[in-house]
Amino acid sequence: MLIAPAEAKMWDKSSSTNGDSHMTDEQINTKYEQGQQRILTEMNREKLPSFAESLDKPNYMDVSPFYQRRLRWDQQKQSQLIESFLINIPVPPIILYERDYNSYEVMDGQQRITAIKDFYNNSLELTGLEVWSELNGLTYQQLPSKIRAGIDRRAISSIVLITESTPSKEEAFFLKQITFERLNTGGVSLSRQEIRNCIYSGLFNTLLFKLASNSIFAEAWNIPIENEKKLRTNNLYKKMEDVELILRFFAFRHADEFRQGIEGFLNLYMIKSLDFSQEDIDVLEAIFIDTINLASSIYEDKLFKPFDIKTNQWKDKSYKAYYDAVMVGLSRHLNDADLLIKKKSKVIEGTKKLLAQDKRKIFTGAGRVKADLQDRIKLFDGMLSQIVAE
Repeated sequence: MLIAPAEAKMWDKSSSTNGDSHMTDEQINTKYEQGQQRILTEMNREKLPSFAESLDKPNYMDVSPFYQRRLRWDQQKQSQLIESFLINIPVPPIILYERDYNSYEVMDGQQRITAIKDFYNNSLELTGLEVWSELNGLTYQQLPSKIRAGIDRRAISSIVLITESTPSKEEAFFLKQITFERLNTGGVSLSRQEIRNCIYSGLFNTLLFKLASNSIFAEAWNIPIENEKKLRTNNLYKKMEDVELILRFFAFRHADEFRQGIEGFLNLYMIKSLDFSQEDIDVLEAIFIDTINLASSIYEDKLFKPFDIKTNQWKDKSYKAYYDAVMVGLSRHLNDADLLIKKKSKVIEGTKKLLAQDKRKIFTGAGRVKADLQDRIKLFDGMLSQIVAE
């Protein structure tokens, strides 16, 4: 199997994030006294003009467009937040994670922060206000002086989180993730991949987004990347499940190292990806592109759509478990790509046979346990190996 240089040693050392359930009371007490796995918090409250001004400080707060959600609040939603400040409706505090002294990551509140920034930059034209409808169409600078003064008196609260003590980097990121999940106060819950996008930003995370826009991949999953209007309503895109599918490919290539369930294993791979260099990223990108091109050459418009033995037809939608098997299996035979394309009819027949024999539905069912994941990859890989050897 082709791997990036850093992947060759990424599993050499891995700490558990599940804790040791067999510790004695004395050991547990010692662990607590040492301050392990503990979060420190600070509470702050700042006037809106001062807060907005601080956002322009270099390296002060990371509020990048992809940081949480792909879909940002529209102007009406932003305006309603400003109206809430004006009439003094309590606004939930934002939650920040201190990554360095006076440098923060936004764990919850990106939309509120962006709205405040846009408002004080005069790039937000108020719209859809209900209580103060007479202010619709105005920017901050155009508001009557007393209205501006009233809003300027309002403040935004923040909770700053600091990891006190963890025995390893993996433990630190696990604690950061669980804190994010439990303190997130957004109106719509973040998906697992949206949370990963918040916490594990880096070269590899950027690559996931890039590959999710691959035309072959997008077409196979019916993601309308060329139509922005339709894209905004696509469920896979909205919840970043398309990005998670790319992550699944890279992580499940290491199915022998599988642990902590699917979500836990994907998180673990993301943690380890933070050590990837640009060289690693380039290698991984080439592996994905070569693999999906090979898959498309063989299955064409039936890519990731399993064959239904009962109807004797290919299904009309893609399946995640089947996608895992096809992509990981083919990635192990990239050196045999020309031969497999030449024997594509045998690969397709072999695929149909695998699905016909799949009594446990590991290719089309949930198949979330370790044995199911490993078995479907092993079976598909074995089928390809047999065809290559013929």
